[in-house]
Amino acid sequence: MTENDYLYTVSNLASDIQYISGVGPKRAALIKAELGVATMGELLRIYPYRYIDRSRFYRISEIAGEEAYVQIKARVVSRTMYGPSGSIIPPGDKKLQYAVKRLSVIVEDNSGQMEMVFFKGIKWNYAKLVPDSVFVFFGKPSLFNGKLNMVHPEVDAPLPEGSDLQSGLTGVYPSTEKLINGGVTGKVMCKLQSAALALCLPEIRETLPEYILTENALCGLQYAIRNIHFPADQYALQKATRRLKFEELFFLQLSLLKQKFIRSHGNPGLTMPKVGAAFNSLYESLPFQLTGAQKRVIREIFEDMRSGHQMNRLLQGDVGSGKTMVAVLSALLAVDNGYQACIMAPTEVLAQQHFANISRYLQRTGVSCALLTGSTSQKERRVIHAGLQDGSLGIIVGTHALIEDNVTFKALGLAVIDEQHRFGVDQRAKLWSKGPLIGGDALQNRFAPHVLVMTATPIPRTLAMTVYGDLDVSVIDELPPGRKPVKTVLISDAKKAAVYKFMAKQIALGRQVFVVYPLIFESEKMDLNNLQIGYEEILKRFPEPEYKVAIVHGQQSSDVKAFNMDAFVSGRAQILVSTTVIEVGVDVPNASVMVIESAQRFGLSQLHQLRGRVGRGADESFCVLVHDFKTSKEARERLELMCRTTDGFEIAEEDMRMRGPGDLEGTAQSGLPVSLNIASLAKDGLVLGEARAYATRVLEADPALEEPRNALLLKELRKDKYNIKDYSRIS
Repeated sequence: MTENDYLYTVSNLASDIQYISGVGPKRAALIKAELGVATMGELLRIYPYRYIDRSRFYRISEIAGEEAYVQIKARVVSRTMYGPSGSIIPPGDKKLQYAVKRLSVIVEDNSGQMEMVFFKGIKWNYAKLVPDSVFVFFGKPSLFNGKLNMVHPEVDAPLPEGSDLQSGLTGVYPSTEKLINGGVTGKVMCKLQSAALALCLPEIRETLPEYILTENALCGLQYAIRNIHFPADQYALQKATRRLKFEELFFLQLSLLKQKFIRSHGNPGLTMPKVGAAFNSLYESLPFQLTGAQKRVIREIFEDMRSGHQMNRLLQGDVGSGKTMVAVLSALLAVDNGYQACIMAPTEVLAQQHFANISRYLQRTGVSCALLTGSTSQKERRVIHAGLQDGSLGIIVGTHALIEDNVTFKALGLAVIDEQHRFGVDQRAKLWSKGPLIGGDALQNRFAPHVLVMTATPIPRTLAMTVYGDLDVSVIDELPPGRKPVKTVLISDAKKAAVYKFMAKQIALGRQVFVVYPLIFESEKMDLNNLQIGYEEILKRFPEPEYKVAIVHGQQSSDVKAFNMDAFVSGRAQILVSTTVIEVGVDVPNASVMVIESAQRFGLSQLHQLRGRVGRGADESFCVLVHDFKTSKEARERLELMCRTTDGFEIAEEDMRMRGPGDLEGTAQSGLPVSLNIASLAKDGLVLGEARAYATRVLEADPALEEPRNALLLKELRKDKYNIKDYSRIS
């Protein structure tokens, strides 16, 4: 079968990129390995990430040597080869050919002259750039010894007006060192895209119905694909970019929201219409006023719980914002309506802390509460299991022990999951099977409990709309009255003596201090050495018996770690030296100082979480960020932002802007429910909001996308890339 026969028997979009002229099997394998692209259709969905303007030719006299990239059309005046000492090598001297180190080519237009310099491809360029020939040179100009030059410019013969590859805006594509070394340069990638476009453009079919294009003022897909690769002008590029970003984000939101619509319309939910005695008893006996944000969130939760549809709500609240109180009051709404509630925490320490606080809150309500963890004795377990089965136990707090098969409820109505990203999907899914029976005893005949997911990790709005796109989102954006913001200061490693003096002063006032060291996996041994050196230095500065210093890190046994942590939590130790092994949510109200060593090595969100370990009591609290002399400008900007604001959401947005969606909640942009080729959660929040709002409109009118006008949407959603796990049932 010839190459042409292959292209006519198989769709060009689906055909292998090796059949593009100039690719072949070896180069195709390289492109697939580096970019994950195997077909021409996939290649066309690799978009430029920036553009170089080649829409004009500069005159040499216009170039100042400060421009980013320029394009000139010039005549070759002379060409000279130089050896290592700067000596001129005659072109015919074969003995000295091996010694050539540099080729200098002088070119001119009617306004002046400049030099083109080549350190590679000397022989090839010398043969090509013959005096009196005219070429187009494109590259970054610079000044050397007061004279203009361009090092390794792209060199092309002048092409006809309007050619894709030499006029207008030229795309710069994602690349790797292996691609460049394998000959797939930016220029080659442009040629491959041009060839793929010529073969495939007629086959590209629209993915959005006509009414969506019209109502959102979007261009057609063929126009968009052509102009994203080879824009006719800036306006065409803007139209193409908006269309493709909207399409990606619209289908992402449509796939997530469709699950939500199917669930809310198809799955019956437990109806909890009553605000009863237990809720009112706690609410009226609180020694403090709830914040406006807490009241708003409780109203949102109550509306969900009485709606007849299953609640799936994400509750975001900064450290210390009062999420636990919202969880307890929500649990009492379930209890007042004849159901039970469970509150699941990721660690035993946090579960015990929740249980201690919740038990205190419930004293006046008459509602029974128990704690179930891996450490619970068999005797206690039997009592707890019986209480859950007969309904006498209203609220259960625990770890993953709650989802063991032998834990059954009489009527589980609400599941609260704290710091949910630390639970596996399968673990959380087991909660679904513990809801009350609808009729019969088959698993599918159970009501789904209402689900409230809580996180103290601030999630940027755009990421929350995507990673948790099928959940309703509530935000507690106020701190309780009287809670003072943590004062954050930045100090260099050279001024450590002042830090120790400040620590001693705070300890003299009866306060406690955290000292945290980074523990980065790649340099774990070095980091543990730094921790040990730091610990020994602090022991010298704060000697026994006047001071007690505890140390905690991941290499210790569980017993040693627990003993040292307890020494600090109970107040027996004034200083805790630690890696980031400090448990999420560990509450030490008396700790008023957080010292973070090598702070430049932490991400913003991690710094914010660590800072949240202090400021939990009535005393003014401090976070001291210690940086070393190697701190980069970008890292220093991050640290200065920490000093300017304590707003976790502002910090999370900035963190995502600086690093991309990256690792927030452990979800890289490439690991989002649908891969994004052109849209960015860090930059395209406005388009995402528009796409989500429009997807909601479409589904409100046609939840199952059954109308003929939505046939294209249904067809697109059936593609493999939209096979998203149904997080609605497990989060």
